[in-house]
Amino acid sequence: MSNVSPFRTSQLEEAAGPGHNPTENPTMGEIIANRFSRRDFLRGSLAVSAIAATVSPVALMMADEARAQGAASAFNFEEVEAGIDERHHVAAGYDADVLLRWGDPLFPDAPEFDPANQTPEAQARQFGYNNDYVGFIPMDDSQDRGILVVNHEYTNEHLMFPGIVKVVDGKLEVTPADKKRVDIEIAAHGGTVVELARENGKWRPVVEGKLNRRITANTEMELTGPAAGHDRLKTNADATGTKVFGTINNCAGGVTPWGTYIMAEENFHGYFGGELPADHAEATNYERLGVPDGSYAWANFYDRFDLAKEPNEPNRFGWIVEVDVMDPNSTPKKRTALGRFKHEGAESIVNKDGRVVFYLGDDERFDYVYKFVTSGTYNPDDRAANMDLLDEGTLYVAKFTEDGTMTWMPLVQGEGPLTAENGFNSQADVVIEARRAGDLLGATKMDRPEDIQPNGSNGKVYVMLTNNTKRTEEQVNAANPRAKNAFGHIIEIAEDGGDFAATTGKWEVLLKCGDPSVAEVGASFSTATTENGWFGMPDNCAVDSAGRLWVSTDGNSPEATGRTDGLWAVDTEGEARATSKLFFRVPVGAEMCGPLFTPDDETAFVAVQHPADGGDDWEGFGRPSYYEDLSTRWPDFKDDMPVRPSVVMITKQGGGKIAV
Repeated sequence: MSNVSPFRTSQLEEAAGPGHNPTENPTMGEIIANRFSRRDFLRGSLAVSAIAATVSPVALMMADEARAQGAASAFNFEEVEAGIDERHHVAAGYDADVLLRWGDPLFPDAPEFDPANQTPEAQARQFGYNNDYVGFIPMDDSQDRGILVVNHEYTNEHLMFPGIVKVVDGKLEVTPADKKRVDIEIAAHGGTVVELARENGKWRPVVEGKLNRRITANTEMELTGPAAGHDRLKTNADATGTKVFGTINNCAGGVTPWGTYIMAEENFHGYFGGELPADHAEATNYERLGVPDGSYAWANFYDRFDLAKEPNEPNRFGWIVEVDVMDPNSTPKKRTALGRFKHEGAESIVNKDGRVVFYLGDDERFDYVYKFVTSGTYNPDDRAANMDLLDEGTLYVAKFTEDGTMTWMPLVQGEGPLTAENGFNSQADVVIEARRAGDLLGATKMDRPEDIQPNGSNGKVYVMLTNNTKRTEEQVNAANPRAKNAFGHIIEIAEDGGDFAATTGKWEVLLKCGDPSVAEVGASFSTATTENGWFGMPDNCAVDSAGRLWVSTDGNSPEATGRTDGLWAVDTEGEARATSKLFFRVPVGAEMCGPLFTPDDETAFVAVQHPADGGDDWEGFGRPSYYEDLSTRWPDFKDDMPVRPSVVMITKQGGGKIAV
């Protein structure tokens, strides 16, 4: 998820935006409530009743009897103890080595990191800030060379720059940004493409790699697909509506079957300032997305971020970006066919008919789950033939119903309410205003859809729903007993006929998250889950080559859950279903991003984002954290080094597959 404020936000996802969905479409909480009965929920003990919200009592009793007899988890490792401190922790028998840190050189001519003397030019040649999505693309059959792709989502000024913060009445005040600071931030956004080599079981960056690349908020990009060239994308600087500079707030993403890098633009609203001209045609569109927000000062120095000067510029952000990593000089393409909203990620799978299906979450309270199905089919023998597959296809939005079924509704101009009478004169209008199109179709309002991961091993799809503290008292019910869903849940989808391109399917709740020992929380982890194994705020996820689900979190803290964020292994099959185990945890203030497993499952890459962004609510620190006075100096732990967001490489000591 994204935090566009210069300071740490509440663990209750203030960064997710206020929620801009004005419709009366039913929320996921209401649908879950209606699906399960009060009788089932109240049956049996507290632990049983919580789980009965998502599975039948008979299946629950049979599963618990089996667990009592020692039902095996699919994961074999010694669980980490949950807690909070200034360091990272990994399961016994594993190494967790820092692979790349903010400021690390990526090219032979890149300068060494000097945090006291940062420049935009240096940052553009160094690893960027706040690493979120991590992807891996093999380079050869040996499995010892690969390309790592990493998103750099946003910047935290108070942690990045010396001498800009003072503490007034226990609160941080930041000196307004000048142009140089803004230029450094612009260079710290975007993404990194870097070659890796494995030696003696450990990976290292290949600084001399010919494919290495930094993508920033200044990189030239091409708009393609149905919205390309439309009047609503034209600006004073680009009369064609096809060329845009930069990508911002790249949260999660994906790697396509043909080996390109997908960057998802999420909370782009925070970068725009100024006032839209009175009665401008985009006013309703921008209001639905929270534009402008003005969290960043970029509009003070660059006209393209000032609505008064470039009112169409926000329409050029909020897209899915595709990068050809095999050509470091290629122009990244914003693929407008996949819709414009606050994209969390874009994980994909090749369907049995050869079409490629992408699952997309819109990370805001009360917004929607989408998928995109390509018109063309994937050709594994001709990479070039796949390079424009994302320009043609059908975008769908999800409607979940109370009987456990669901429908994927197409967002196609001229169908249903998506007509000229409602302001949709072309498919360009539909994708530019995908949220409003979903509103009119009656899509189900969700509790912050984040990563959505298809699983080719079992045919299921896992939807991470981080939380939604805006749920009202009127929505409290026996099966979903949280007036403020502070801890989130995970939905499991089974597409009809095992066809990922199907327009209908079934769904159920895999997990309701939070502390299962607190009755009011109503969490539904299996009774085999230990006190270390439960978590709140599911965010990113991965399915390894064995088909096992791994979940990383965003929002666990001393205040919210009494533990830091981390990476949990979650059983989805058999008698151990809904059992969770803690594998890795981050330092205080950090968010756990990634995760990513190499194809041989012998390495897990995880991204530790914004460490030290907090500490006032941790008894080990107890005051605001900023550059000169940090709650942790992870990962260097040197007085002359600030905290540094980093990608961590996890391997088994002595080699071998993880958690086997």
